Amino acid sequence: MIASGEAGTGFDTIAMLGAALLDHEWHRLAPGGDPVPADEVEAFESAALERHGVRCELVPPRYRTGYFAHAFTNGYDAGYYSYLWSEVLDADMVGWFEENGGLARANGDTFRDGLLARGGAVDPMAAFASIRGREPSTQPLLRRRGLLD
Repeated sequence: MIASGEAGTGFDTIAMLGAALLDHEWHRLAPGGDPVPADEVEAFESAALERHGVRCELVPPRYRTGYFAHAFTNGYDAGYYSYLWSEVLDADMVGWFEENGGLARANGDTFRDGLLARGGAVDPMAAFASIRGREPSTQPLLRRRGLLD
């Protein structure tokens, strides 16, 4: 039953990566430049996913451009990647807790004082690294999703 929790995580990961990368590709187009004609949108999507190595016929884009509305409204501004990035940070910090004795009071104090309480006073990645001892790694998330041995 535990192993079944990893079923489909490869599909989900590629689908999220594809959406994030497609979001970035649309936002990389120069403002005021030549627009992508409606009949070339699918080719644009396909080329963008191919360029990043995530184009797969079996895993179509999670959000096609025509209905990926929240990537273009509400202030997202190429921020769709943040869903997956927040999971990277979470999995890596959970690893730190596990390596240091779990949910002990001292660990909670370190996490609170070194990261949460810092707010905007320091760069968030510097605060993360001050606790973790290094920059974030994708390995813990890949392991959590069952995508590593």
